[in-house]
Amino acid sequence: MRFSEAKGRKVVSTSTAATVGKVAGFVIDPERNRVIALQLNKSEGGDTLRWSDITGFGADAVTVSGDDKITEADADVAARSDKAHRVLGKLGLTVAGDALGKITDVDFDPESGTITALQIDRDEVVRVKIVGVGSYAAVVEVHEADASS
Repeated sequence: MRFSEAKGRKVVSTSTAATVGKVAGFVIDPERNRVIALQLNKSEGGDTLRWSDITGFGADAVTVSGDDKITEADADVAARSDKAHRVLGKLGLTVAGDALGKITDVDFDPESGTITALQIDRDEVVRVKIVGVGSYAAVVEVHEADASS
């Protein structure tokens, strides 16, 4: 699943069947190469849903057990939530220092949150590990045999 497909998706409580928010963004932990939280809007309880609190990430909605899972960002999530740590729109830069292009989308596993591929300009780069994200670029490790560019 891609970030662009999931953004705007409703977050629904399984206990009340009510919409408790909408996906506005993604918080990535480069050390684990995975999504650790969703940033939400249109929610009353906060702006963050930790990945560990997601019941399901389906084609039509994200489910949670209850609206109590929607919270304010804790220190760990907040540190990775600002504009400098967002991947989309950044230059993809290999650990060797080679520019790959602009990151336009991210593929992730909806079961685990693991980053599975990056859309860089018009090419998809698979089997990629995000090593670090800063204000200038997202540094990635690419297994060259698996890159399609």
